[in-house]
Amino acid sequence: MKHILLIVLSLNLLLTACTDLSVVGENPNNVSQAPPQLLLTQIASDAFQVAGKNPQYASRMIVSTAVENEIQYYKWGRGNFDDYDRLRNITKMIEEANRTQKPAYEALGRFFRAYYFYNLTLRFGDIPYSDALKAESEAVYAPEYDLQEQVFSGILDELQTADQLLNADDIIEGDIIYGGDASKWKKLINSFRLKVLITLSNKTDGSTIDIVSRFADIYANRPLMESIGDNGQLEFFDQIGSRYGEFNDSDYGSSMYMDSTFIKRLQDREDPRLFIYAAQTKNAREQGLAIDDFSAYEGGRPTGQYSYNDDKAAAGNISKVDPRYYSNPTNEPHVLLGYPELQFILAEASVRGWIGASAKAHYENGIRASFEFYNTYAENYASFLTSQAADTYLQNGLVSLDNAATSEQKIERIVTQKYLQSFLQGGWTPYFEHLRTGYPYFMEPSGGAPPTRWIYPQSEYQNNNANVSAAIERQFSSDNIRAVPWWLK
Repeated sequence: MKHILLIVLSLNLLLTACTDLSVVGENPNNVSQAPPQLLLTQIASDAFQVAGKNPQYASRMIVSTAVENEIQYYKWGRGNFDDYDRLRNITKMIEEANRTQKPAYEALGRFFRAYYFYNLTLRFGDIPYSDALKAESEAVYAPEYDLQEQVFSGILDELQTADQLLNADDIIEGDIIYGGDASKWKKLINSFRLKVLITLSNKTDGSTIDIVSRFADIYANRPLMESIGDNGQLEFFDQIGSRYGEFNDSDYGSSMYMDSTFIKRLQDREDPRLFIYAAQTKNAREQGLAIDDFSAYEGGRPTGQYSYNDDKAAAGNISKVDPRYYSNPTNEPHVLLGYPELQFILAEASVRGWIGASAKAHYENGIRASFEFYNTYAENYASFLTSQAADTYLQNGLVSLDNAATSEQKIERIVTQKYLQSFLQGGWTPYFEHLRTGYPYFMEPSGGAPPTRWIYPQSEYQNNNANVSAAIERQFSSDNIRAVPWWLK
């Protein structure tokens, strides 16, 4: 652990010599080269961080009592292109990998490119891709926007290239995720390929991407994650710059509470993960109710007047987020993509007929793996998340896949389980899964349904107006948050 921290500190010293952290090499000292392993450390640290509260508001897991939160009430507007700053560092790592003839770092660079472009295109629709990040190399300062289908195709090609470039016995220094184990990176890369493909489940009959056959080929022939030991996750340490992302966030102790719809789903299924996500209500604590008493928990309403939740909190009838999320500097690792999610992806693909496998087996593997993850990392709660607890849970009528009569009902249960295991994990994945499948149902405010995208940044209108305007014209009638991008049509 100490050697990882030293790598991070060394990298920070290198990068703070630059005037612009996002463009390594442009600084007063003219440092134009950096070992790719140092770049990898910061790139991985950025990508694997906890995404924070906004995805939880949007995905109906938490509510605010302080103000009418724009994310909770589906009133957001413009997004940002900050990920392009991170992509510049990745471009530099790939350049340095080629200069030093270390293809493993190019492979990881391709993975991180795919990861960021995947998130960018889900947020906006068409985005600069082919022409992006060419300002320094080719003086392209106003990149054209690629069609979203082309972006997805490019992402999948980059992930395939990453898998081909990376050898299982490669030595990877500066790796804070897998400690230099290239074989685990290959599993993550190929598992992420399946995540991208399942995202396109609505386009199997309307795309030039051969979604189903590519999925089946990867499943049959490429290495995939085999246990939670293969999780793509960042562990935290009680050192400056290495602590859990939500540590000491004051919102958790003041105006933020659990969402009642999220808690109700856990209660209905007698899901013991409730005890590790949420704190008991004030009244339940004062009454001496046990931690594993499901009636000791209640949330706030995600719609209507936010003052309702404030009154409920004042009466002691609403649960906060469990204190470990903001008082424990190490807490649980943050999982970018883990074995439980992969198993749910495979379960859904099985139901859809993409692969010849047991949907029930993958589904139950996913649930057991989620319990195992929290049994391993949720301090003081291990006794609630044993393998025996998982066996009991799988017999619940609302959980058992045997109780789902149709394929659609099976998919609903699979996606719901993917949702229930993702509290402060996986960023915006639960929200995008809701947009893709409609599951689980999200309570909607009077202002409208969940937005399908973000408005393009104002900077694009100022600096790249012709190209962003052309992208809007060919996709939507106007640049608004409920315009429907290609992947959802």
